[in-house]
Amino acid sequence: MLELVTKNTLPEYERFIASHPKGHFMQSRLWSRQKPDWIWEGIIARDDGGEICGAMSVLIRKAPYLPYSLMYAGRGPVCDLHDAETLKKLTEGARELSKKYRAYCLKLDPDVCINDTEFIGIMRNLGYRHVDTGKNFSGIQPRFVFRLNTEGKTGDEIFNAFHSKTRYNIRLAERKGIRVEIKGEEAIDDFYNLMLETGVRDGFLIRPREYFSRMLESLGEHVRLYMAYFGDTAVAGTVAIQYGDKVWYLYGASSNNYRNLMPNYLLQWRMIEWAIENNCRIYDFRGVSGDLSENNPLFGLYRFKKGFGGELVEFAGEFEYNMKPVINWMAGKGEKAFRRIMKNLFLFKNRKQ
Repeated sequence: MLELVTKNTLPEYERFIASHPKGHFMQSRLWSRQKPDWIWEGIIARDDGGEICGAMSVLIRKAPYLPYSLMYAGRGPVCDLHDAETLKKLTEGARELSKKYRAYCLKLDPDVCINDTEFIGIMRNLGYRHVDTGKNFSGIQPRFVFRLNTEGKTGDEIFNAFHSKTRYNIRLAERKGIRVEIKGEEAIDDFYNLMLETGVRDGFLIRPREYFSRMLESLGEHVRLYMAYFGDTAVAGTVAIQYGDKVWYLYGASSNNYRNLMPNYLLQWRMIEWAIENNCRIYDFRGVSGDLSENNPLFGLYRFKKGFGGELVEFAGEFEYNMKPVINWMAGKGEKAFRRIMKNLFLFKNRKQ
């Protein structure tokens, strides 16, 4: 039986998501405010005692030019991922919900490692297709991330475990006069300009300015905009989210100038300190490439994050529950083409400036 989150059960749902080891900010109702073009529904599964034993936040978006919708549960579901019965309840709930929105597919990318063959087997038995998203950033969420265990550790213990070069660069930034401040809407323009500069330099499409502005409003105390300054000049910035027992490094940007002052190292340390202050279990550096060869253009990102002593984690990737396989195939092809065109237009426009 399908149980959707209501106004009355929303507090119970949020408590469950925030307190669960697999809880994630993308499974919170708060994150849906960041996606105004999507419809939000929350699915609940209960045990025999009436307590929530599983939950799944689902974002629903209508496909362009088609009378169908995509359902996406970012980093969901939240439950014991070896509890086949709860996973079945959530899947049946999503299948029932799909009728309301004429969904052609439910996509999941759960917080589970690639070596968890038990979970992968359960999902296949429930009818999901396991999708290989490759080693780079072709999936909706990063498949490879760095995670730092901060549970029960002091700042000194964590700092001293960094690579010696990382510790040196953090201290260098402080000695050279880099200061990091937590800012609000007044710094969005500076941050966006740095994002624009970074996107052109590294060849990726960036979000519009309004996206970052809305994030500060939507997530409130759960989000921080960290800005690094040299004198009065903004030289780098990051966005971090704290939810439950984790902090995630979500976005980062830096100027082409002043990189020799190592502001990005100090920014990371300040965000890690936020995780320590909140007694978090995990600080998540988010994505890196799974191709660890030194000739990979993304190897520098891996080396930078590795210096902070985290663990490289490979997630299982994406799972698709196809209601209409042909429509899903068509929509997937169309979306890839659209993203490629938009990226090329962005780079052409901004490299000309």
